[in-house]
Amino acid sequence: MGTVRAIVTFDAHAAVLIVAGDEDRTTSGLRRRPLSCALCATADVSVDLTDLRFADSSLMVDLAVLAQRLRAQGRRLWVRGPQPQIRTLIELVGLHRMPAVAVEPAPA
Repeated sequence: MGTVRAIVTFDAHAAVLIVAGDEDRTTSGLRRRPLSCALCATADVSVDLTDLRFADSSLMVDLAVLAQRLRAQGRRLWVRGPQPQIRTLIELVGLHRMPAVAVEPAPA
């Protein structure tokens, strides 16, 4: 069975950071460029986690840093579509409590 490649991209036109596959500290270097591009956005940044199957706290730290920097520029980080296990991680690390972060509510 093959491994799932980490996929992190940033769509500058829509200000959407898309995170898919499996993300952990071994793939953190591949996130740097899209995260840096997200900092240059002129609007709030949405993070689409719909296709993210696994993540560790390193991704949450990167998102927290991004949120802090966006807040310093008067913008927010909108987190959309986290799977239940990713939502649990978000809550465990407290990302959802950061002032510049809004997490989409879980589907009913």
